[in-house]
Amino acid sequence: MDRWDRSGRIAAYGAALALVPYLLIKVSWVAGSLLGLLPVGTGFGKAAWVVLNSATIGMAGAGITVALALVRSWGMRVPGAPLVFCAWVGTGFLVPVLPYTVLGSLLVAADGPRSGGSDAGPSMPGWEAALIQVGFVGMGLGLAVALPAYLRRRWPDAFAGRLGDGGAGSPKVPPWAAVVGAAVGLVWLYWAAGGTAGVARPGERDLAWHLLSGVFGCWALVASAASWAAVRGRPARVPRWMPMVLGWLGSGSLFAWSGWKLPFTLYLAIAQPAGAALPENLVLAAVLHLAAVGAGAAMLGALVRARPSPSSTR
Repeated sequence: MDRWDRSGRIAAYGAALALVPYLLIKVSWVAGSLLGLLPVGTGFGKAAWVVLNSATIGMAGAGITVALALVRSWGMRVPGAPLVFCAWVGTGFLVPVLPYTVLGSLLVAADGPRSGGSDAGPSMPGWEAALIQVGFVGMGLGLAVALPAYLRRRWPDAFAGRLGDGGAGSPKVPPWAAVVGAAVGLVWLYWAAGGTAGVARPGERDLAWHLLSGVFGCWALVASAASWAAVRGRPARVPRWMPMVLGWLGSGSLFAWSGWKLPFTLYLAIAQPAGAALPENLVLAAVLHLAAVGAGAAMLGALVRARPSPSSTR
């Protein structure tokens, strides 16, 4: 067992362990609300609250299962396609927001405590909020190390060698995914820098909105550059694992986050509920999220096909 495998195994167990408190907290919320022992979250009815938290229980259970699959022997026997897809979506959700978590914490600490509370519920104690935050951060950090180690162990040829070593990928792969991803990223970075074109409600923008727009804009550009490099095999002599890992994380970010935001944006555009609004123009936001989902999926397909020739890995 080499250093990669040892690090990946420790990280996988750590990721699974980090999410256990979140799972238990969510189970207690559902059970407590059904038994009348805990209040439901502000703005929710009991049924909606139970359904929402039951869904997050399922997501947490799936996350723990994926983490264990990356380290246990049975994980090597699981069909590759569903495991890769679940891991890709999971890392796309968690890993790219780690910079936002760090930057947000630093800026909040510099500005002092905020007066607003969590929208999870009227009586959630601080220790629960801390455990939830630790769970997401721990899962994200764990997957960031465990998943590349697992992929390298199961499909070593995809990460071996360097770009241009006889495995430049297929020149028939269209460049539109990288171009669309870069265009979406530039729009998000423009908004993060304070641009107002396409923003319907500038007053609704806050620090978190600017940070998230900037973080996801950067990841979109990283995904476009990395997937282009992995598929085209350039710049030559760069270790192949670098664009593969960065392309994986960036494309997952595009697909997962925009796939989650797109239905919510469409709901706001169609139903126009009172008291709920986004800063950006809803039609433009929906177009951007749809483009991001398509580009992210196309990048994943390109990365899967961009393998070196067998002779180049010997």
